Parts: sequence; C-alpha cells; structure tokens
Amino acid sequence: MEQQIKREVATQAATAGAGEATPRAAKRAVTAPQKKAGLTTQDLILIAVLLAAGAVLKLTVGSLLSSMGMKPNFIIAMYCLAIIITRPKVGQALIIGLLAGLICQVPLLNATPLLNIPSEILGALACGLLIKIPMRIGGKLDLNPLVNTFLSTVVSGGTFALLSIYINVVSTGGDVMVALATYAAIVFGTATFNAILVQVLAVPLKKVLKK
Repeated sequence: MEQQIKREVATQAATAGAGEATPRAAKRAVTAPQKKAGLTTQDLILIAVLLAAGAVLKLTVGSLLSSMGMKPNFIIAMYCLAIIITRPKVGQALIIGLLAGLICQVPLLNATPLLNIPSEILGALACGLLIKIPMRIGGKLDLNPLVNTFLSTVVSGGTFALLSIYINVVSTGGDVMVALATYAAIVFGTATFNAILVQVLAVPLKKVLKK
C-alpha cells in the first residue's frame, strides 16, 4: 500500500513538472527573435515609391541643376536609400538596380540608352554589399549611408563613364584623357551630392519606419 502511494505521488509530481515546463518552453519559443526572411510588403512599397521619386526628381530638379552646371542623379541616391533602409539580400539588391536601370531608359531620363542598366546593377550590388559593413562612430552616429552612397555612386557613375568613353570617344578617335577628366569631375561631384542627401534622409526615415 505504501509503495502504491509513493508511485502515485511520483506520477503526480512528474505530471505537474511537465505542465510547468510546457508553458515555459512555449514562452521561450514565442519570445525567440525571428530572422528577416526577405523583403516585406512595406519594403517593396517603399522601394517603388523611392524609385519613382528619384525619377521625378531627376526629371525636374535634376534638369534644373544640370542647367546650372551640376549633374545630380537622384535615381542612384534613391535606390541607395532604399537598399540602406530595407537591407535586402544581395540578389534582391541586384533586382533593385535592374529596375533602376530600366527606369533610366525613359528617353527624358537618359541620353545614352542601355548604359544605365549595367551601371545601376553594379551600383546596387556595391550598395547591397556595403550595408553589411558597420560604420558607427561612438556607437550612435551611423556613417554607412554617407560612405555607402558615395562609393556606390562612384561604382555606378564610373561604369557608365567608362562605357560611354569607349562608345563615344575611343571608337571615334577622340581625346580619352580629356573625357576621363570630365567624367571624373561629374562622377565625384554627383557622389558627394548623393552621399550628403542620403545621409540626411536616412536618419529620419529610419525613425519613422522604425528600422
């Protein structure tokens, strides 16, 4: 009789222990952080809006600044901003660059057809890789948008410049050094403008979107 009572007590204790362990395990499962599987619907909408805004700005403000000697490229700035905010995978960044290149094929946005497709793909690839590099100062100020956008714009603009020089200068026997100097000034000027613009926009946009 005594042994039977001990077995029943042991069984009840084991059942109670299992009942306590189950909610704890469930709680741990619920509170465990989930990794981002890919771009969300909100991310896709943001990318589309920023690319459209880049096209409109290049067509309007960009045309106005170009008439004053400046040549900003808002499409590069906006897809860099989109990649920095949404942090897509490298393959997804390439697709964003391809979309930007296709948008640039609109006649009013591009004087040299097709060259923007490889240049924006490579620029977006550079941006997608550079977002993985931490560039915080003092743990608070994040300079990744500034440095990332500058280098990505140089990659994109440099690719466009080299292709354009080969097609329009080398093939016609023009002065390559003069063309290189001219494009270098444009590329680095555009990169500086884009870097400052994206750095200024990235901070408030991240706060609003809670990124």
